[in-house]
Amino acid sequence: MADSEKKWYVVRAIGGQENKVKNYIETEVSRLGLADYVDQVLVPTEKVIQIRQGKKINKEKVYFPGYIMIQANLVGELPHVIKSVTGVIGFLGEVKGGDPVPLRKAEVNRMLGKVDELAIQNDNVVIPYTLGETVKVVDGPFNGFEGTIENINEEKRKLEVMVKIFGRKTPLELSFMQVDKVS
Repeated sequence: MADSEKKWYVVRAIGGQENKVKNYIETEVSRLGLADYVDQVLVPTEKVIQIRQGKKINKEKVYFPGYIMIQANLVGELPHVIKSVTGVIGFLGEVKGGDPVPLRKAEVNRMLGKVDELAIQNDNVVIPYTLGETVKVVDGPFNGFEGTIENINEEKRKLEVMVKIFGRKTPLELSFMQVDKVS
């Protein structure tokens, strides 16, 4: 079986049950001995940090709710097997009575690239600022003020910036996104 014959398809599923439907599809495909025709079943997710009761919790959130990506060679009974799985609504782009429409290569690369990007996004963040550096506030009530960085909190991604307000130095706690480097 050549990989060039396997294309990416999008399956519509009941929202909120994507992972359960993914498992059902994988189980059904292997049970019927059709695993050679299916490379992977993917639920695109992103890592989200939620704060609950003062604690940071890493959670995975479905990036395209209600959709599952399948790389497969849809031959014979396979489309019918996938459609008959509990929770599956049908294939995306399918014309009534027609064949499922595969995704274009550019769409697949964009979606898979987005998934990879989201998976590594939080892990290796470089701190773009240094102590004593002069920055300009670009967001919030002190927009336009300039100040020097007194402290950097990497974990919270916050800066303590000393700004002169009415001739008096005042410390502000700002996120990395609220300031820009002064060139």
